[in-house]
Amino acid sequence: MSPVILKVALSAIAGTLASTLVGCLPALHVYNVAMLMIVFHEHVAQSAWGSDQFILMPFLMGLIVGWAVLNTVPAVFLGAPDESAMLMVFPTQKYLMQGRGYEATMLSGLGALGGAMGLLLVAPLLPTLLPIARNVLSPHLFWLLALIIAYMVMSEFPRGGDRGPTPLARFWDAWKSLLAGILTLVLAGWLGFLLMRRAPIGVTFEFSKIMPAFVGLFGIPWVLQNIASGTEVPPQYVPRSADATPFIAFRGISAGFLGGFFAAFFPIVTGGIGGLLAGHATAQNDERAFIISQGASKFVYYVGAFLLFFVPAANLARGGLGHLVRTMYIPRTMGEYLMILGAMALSSGLAFLLLGVMARLIIWLIQRINYRYLSWLTLFIMLGLVFAMTGWGGLFITVVSTAIGLIPVVFHARRSHCMGVLLLPVTIEMAGYGPQLARLMGLT
Repeated sequence: MSPVILKVALSAIAGTLASTLVGCLPALHVYNVAMLMIVFHEHVAQSAWGSDQFILMPFLMGLIVGWAVLNTVPAVFLGAPDESAMLMVFPTQKYLMQGRGYEATMLSGLGALGGAMGLLLVAPLLPTLLPIARNVLSPHLFWLLALIIAYMVMSEFPRGGDRGPTPLARFWDAWKSLLAGILTLVLAGWLGFLLMRRAPIGVTFEFSKIMPAFVGLFGIPWVLQNIASGTEVPPQYVPRSADATPFIAFRGISAGFLGGFFAAFFPIVTGGIGGLLAGHATAQNDERAFIISQGASKFVYYVGAFLLFFVPAANLARGGLGHLVRTMYIPRTMGEYLMILGAMALSSGLAFLLLGVMARLIIWLIQRINYRYLSWLTLFIMLGLVFAMTGWGGLFITVVSTAIGLIPVVFHARRSHCMGVLLLPVTIEMAGYGPQLARLMGLT
């Protein structure tokens, strides 16, 4: 084995092992860890670690692969998902309360493994097709994002309307979820615009401005719901195999890959929204296929976005990690592309094996600690990490965004409307109305 291959392999393995901590701590996002590495890059650049792309880049790929796979553990067992796993919480919580949390976790891992195989299959085509797709679609990003927002609202079409003693009560029964969804979308978008224009926190990187809002919108409402409901988790069963046929697995992986790659290519669209669009497009109605598709979508979204940065003649900086790495390194050769593909393949297999280990570990933990106490601990960890990274201003943003994130919880609306925190302000900026709105709001 050549020294270069050995360096790449060891670095990818080290990054994947490091992700066991990053992925299983709620609110600790992989981009936060990457930011710390960029901040201290000047200090480590004097060493072989900082100056050799065959060490640093495979390490980062292993880190994001491991995080995309292992972050399923807090999403399933603690109800603390990130923005790309929000749609997966409902079916996995049902599995958890049936004693099948381990099975739900491994179904998601199966989807992630299928997503990795899908990326490897399309990798030879990307250097040819990606520059063409970018040139064709780039002028149309504004109205495509606007269509996604419109579809999100329309998919929350009024339902019910047959309960209540009066016409007004029945009207409210039919329209409350839609109105709550629109309110969530608008308030989240307003918050996102404020943060992008004038965040009350002093940070170096853009992702830190939005991170406290993500924690409040997507993580804390679920944890508060667990605390308020006094949920008792039943004993968990660890099966020898998952209840999924090859056809169900194929349906889930193909739908998740489609949505995840769409999200990886288009700016601002996350894996959760990509999975929602793909699930509707392929009539996804099986819980097992849905969980698999969400695992695939999240993996392809995060890992695929970083992979696109290495595609020769394209170098698309999609996702936070690509933008962060671009400040210090630009890949230029096919050899670097093949290097990162090899690191992704190795890390994916290792992360899937680690997923089973971490799931067993958290099962052991929740069977010995009261679930409400564990939820309180999760809440304190999330708030502590926000404070450590963004200070009192970040905590204030988290409180405000938590209030917005609780609206769909209370009125049973789709929680994907919280993604308005990114979708609305970016669409407004792309349309050219950002400066006018900023002046109207007194932000200039």
